[in-house]
Amino acid sequence: MVVRAIRGATQLETDDADHMHERVVELLTGVLEANGLTQDDVISILFTATSDLTSAFPAVAARSLGFSDVPLICARELDIAGSLPRAVRLLAHVESPLAKSDITHVYLHGAVTLRPDLTSAQ
Repeated sequence: MVVRAIRGATQLETDDADHMHERVVELLTGVLEANGLTQDDVISILFTATSDLTSAFPAVAARSLGFSDVPLICARELDIAGSLPRAVRLLAHVESPLAKSDITHVYLHGAVTLRPDLTSAQ
C-alpha cells in the first residue's frame, strides 16, 4: 500500500449544524465508496470551511461515523472575494493500492464548480 491524498468538497445551502452533519457525512461516505476504502485505510483528514460556516465543526460529523482513531483537524478556508460560499473541503490521506491517476476526487452540490478538472459532477 502507498499513501494517497484525496480531495473533496461540498456546499451547504444554509449554515446549520444538522445540515453540516448531513453534507459532511455524504462527502466522506462518497470519498470512501468512490475509492473502495474503509475507515481503516484513512490516515488523517484535514477539513476546511469558509468563514460563513460557524454552526459546527466538520470533524464532528466524521466522528459520528466512527472516525474516533483518525486524526482530524478543521481550519478556516481563505476568504477570497468571489469564492464559493458555504463550502467545506477535505484533504484525506489514505493507504490505497490505487495509482494517483485512479483516485476519484469527490465534489458535491455547488462545489462541483471548484475542480471540474479532477472529477465529473457527482
